[in-house]
Amino acid sequence: MKLTGKVALVTGGARGLGRAYALHLAKLGADVVINDINLAAAEDYDESLTEATVMDEIIALGPRSMGIEADVMDKSAVNRMVHDIVENFGCIDILVNNAGGALPHPHDHPGRASDAHETYYKYIMDVNLTGTIFCCQAVSGPMRTRRRGKIVNVSSQAGMWSGNDGGGMPYKVAKAGIIQFTRVLAADLGPSGIHVNCIAPGFILSSRAIAGGRNQSPAREDLEARIPLRRLGLPEDCAKVIEFLTTDLSDYVTGQCIPVCGGMVSF
Repeated sequence: MKLTGKVALVTGGARGLGRAYALHLAKLGADVVINDINLAAAEDYDESLTEATVMDEIIALGPRSMGIEADVMDKSAVNRMVHDIVENFGCIDILVNNAGGALPHPHDHPGRASDAHETYYKYIMDVNLTGTIFCCQAVSGPMRTRRRGKIVNVSSQAGMWSGNDGGGMPYKVAKAGIIQFTRVLAADLGPSGIHVNCIAPGFILSSRAIAGGRNQSPAREDLEARIPLRRLGLPEDCAKVIEFLTTDLSDYVTGQCIPVCGGMVSF
């Protein structure tokens, strides 16, 4: 129970990887606030919950919880969310910036470096990079006041390699931006005792990925053959790294990005 007494905010926490992070933090004793643009998002991908909502799942584990529907691309909404959390819980010790993804959009084709549609490019940049920046800025004030805090941003292996075909440019650039923003913010907030780090998940069997066919043959076998550990990742694989970055295990680690990809991104 390393996080007993701590308050965590997990964005995009109503399903998938965000839900895994939230439940893992709750099992470590943290009170967890769930943010999502749709708190019933698990229904969209037939993800089974053990309680009616993720917030109820956390409460069943013992800690307190609250759900806040807010769009992380809306700076005013993000600021209100952080204000409400401080009002209700007294502080924010941990932020996990999980909201985002390679989400569909009316102009989602072709996404290549040379001709990605302007509307799609701006949307993907906003939902991933801009939302991350807004949330980090909103919690920086309360964390600076208390001179402590742990921020974990979520990038992707897509932000660390090109893919060799020019495809998916908006998502790859947005996730690469999160890595660099993490480094810059860590330098900014370090003197205030605040740690800022990042994870870069690889091919993980999240509910959305499963719904998209990642767990089916031959797609799964093709991906596993490219991964040194020869298996796809599970949400809990990422949640364990979140544990490292939000507890005292990482008290001398900041400004880093940790790939959680079974060795697919190697240096």
